[in-house]
Amino acid sequence: MAAIPPVCDFGWPAIDATLPGVDGKQHSIFGQAGPNGLVVAFICNHCPYVKAVISRIVRDAGDLKAEGVGFVAVSSNDAGAYPEDSFQNMRLFAAAHHFGFPYLYDEEQSLARAYGAACTPDFFGFNKELKLQYRGRLDASRKEAGPADLRRDLYEAMTQVARTGEGPLDQIASIGCSIKWKEAA
Repeated sequence: MAAIPPVCDFGWPAIDATLPGVDGKQHSIFGQAGPNGLVVAFICNHCPYVKAVISRIVRDAGDLKAEGVGFVAVSSNDAGAYPEDSFQNMRLFAAAHHFGFPYLYDEEQSLARAYGAACTPDFFGFNKELKLQYRGRLDASRKEAGPADLRRDLYEAMTQVARTGEGPLDQIASIGCSIKWKEAA
């Protein structure tokens, strides 16, 4: 079932955590920030919304690096219930799509809960002070990638954040598969 996150809570402070990456290293969220900002993206391997745009996510993360904006992706899904989202499959997914950024595993789902992540993909764009300025979509794609000339919402918003410190007032929420939460014991 598709989920839609809430609108941007401008100025909300980023939350740090240190999580294992598919590269075998531990990474802090704040350690991924560039001099002009940071995008924290909640994604997973199996979601059709993510699969439809993963090449665009990788492209935009690379293009934002040139703007001084860091990028980190996090998978928080319950891999017990969704084996395609296992840590080993995260490694394969990142390699297959040539990730140029850390892909971290939030096995305890504490980071996703702290951020209020709602779906995959769910993008949180922060300025250089690590205050939230964007909580919107990548572009207008859904379960299929849209045309190549779609407006690049995330990229354009974060370029604005990098240059001005502030995100656009008009933002369109992302849509995707709900985070697959673990059952309470």
